[in-house]
Amino acid sequence: MVQSSNEKNNSRQYLDGQLDENIAVIKKILGNSADLIIRKSRIGRLNHPFALIYIKGLINEDLLNKNILKILELNRKHIHSNLFDHVYEEIIAIAEINRSKEMKQVIKTLLAGDTVFLLEGESEAALIGTSGMEYRALEEPQSESVIRGSRVGFIENFKINLSLIRQEIKDPNLRVDMMEVGTHSNQKIAICYIDGVVREDLLQEVLRRVKTIDIDFAPDSGFIEQWIEDNLLSPFPQILDTERPDRVAFNILRGKIAIIVEGSPFALLMPITFGDSLKSIEDYNQRWLISSLLRLLRLFSFYMTIFLPALYVALISYHPELIPAQLLFTITAAREGIPFPSLIEALILVFFYEVLQEAGTRLPYKISQTIGIVGGIVIGQLAVMAGIVTPIMVIVISLTAICAFTIPNYSFAIGLRIVRLATIFAAAILGLYGIILVFIMIYVHLANLKSIGVPYTQSFSPGNLWTLENIVVRAPITVLSKRSFQPFLKSNRKKKDGGSVK
Repeated sequence: MVQSSNEKNNSRQYLDGQLDENIAVIKKILGNSADLIIRKSRIGRLNHPFALIYIKGLINEDLLNKNILKILELNRKHIHSNLFDHVYEEIIAIAEINRSKEMKQVIKTLLAGDTVFLLEGESEAALIGTSGMEYRALEEPQSESVIRGSRVGFIENFKINLSLIRQEIKDPNLRVDMMEVGTHSNQKIAICYIDGVVREDLLQEVLRRVKTIDIDFAPDSGFIEQWIEDNLLSPFPQILDTERPDRVAFNILRGKIAIIVEGSPFALLMPITFGDSLKSIEDYNQRWLISSLLRLLRLFSFYMTIFLPALYVALISYHPELIPAQLLFTITAAREGIPFPSLIEALILVFFYEVLQEAGTRLPYKISQTIGIVGGIVIGQLAVMAGIVTPIMVIVISLTAICAFTIPNYSFAIGLRIVRLATIFAAAILGLYGIILVFIMIYVHLANLKSIGVPYTQSFSPGNLWTLENIVVRAPITVLSKRSFQPFLKSNRKKKDGGSVK
């Protein structure tokens, strides 16, 4: 059966010397899209036809006009021989320029926002780096604010995000491995690490997992995180997400691996341990006594977030004898007329708090502040006056919410909501015994959890107890400057005199 000319054009893998046919194939593949711009002209003494092809909106038009079109126009009569080579090597004033004969590479270049130069009689194209979409300016990260530290966060521009990491780490051993994900989106992802510092087995495992990704589109790094994490059912994140370049740089130097996804302002860090989710990069900018106090406060808040509502339910329902007599009289008096048991009362307020937090997240910033004030104060007070909940329960849930806000990582904090509900139900069924049972189950789960094959509680294992100086508290910076405290390094090498390698 003979193929039609359109079928042949559509299946062509390489360019040929006929300019019009090459343009026709490109149009056919891209569906003759309205934003596909083809600029034809002539060059050289023999007026050879050429074409510049690009997609409007994806390129930097200033760069195209000044560094390509204008220069080609000025030199159109001064080229004698080897026309394509002369244009490629001397005329086009762009640093990023390549050449290819493959139609697939030409299409990929166009979709990436670059420009293709085709010349009549040449079966090769010049691929010119002119991508330059408009992006928001660099600004302070919204999810990881600090008092003392850098005010720069990642944005949606892939190249700028990589340059921010390069700016932080001026090390020739910094490696950036490029890969693509997304069957239709063909998004770039960069895997960043320090050669000679990262453990080779961890790097190969990350590369293996990334290569297994099979999705159409990954609009955010969260898609990559969910695909490559170890345990899909765990409420605890096994990969850390961050908007801060300084945090990425710090962790890369600790032997971790970072993944930057095109179009996402969040980088991924791996592997991590339990303590990493309770750390803030600001801890290293403050004096060690202050940072240690803040870390202990976060650890205390972690337990309060999970167990405080459950502890109240257990004491009221099963163990009132453990409450001081005066406080018990106050609570009993407050509960007179309340139609619900403590479990239902707790669930009503927890549900109200979750809805309020979700509404505040989705609304514009100024409106969300109003919602927080109206919801937290007015509705809470009205619920007490209506006899639906007790004032002490409002205090307990409010304190729980405040404790949750002290945890630096949002993904970790939001996962604690599930654990909190489990402890409330366990307390309602078995009292303090239920809380103890859930406590044991949490630690058994954490002991079995892994992040890219690394135990989640590695820092608490008997052989690594020295790392607690950087988890429970933050030791003086002169101690932490030694590489011996890094758990993910390729090797904890020692000097001949027994000192640590810095």
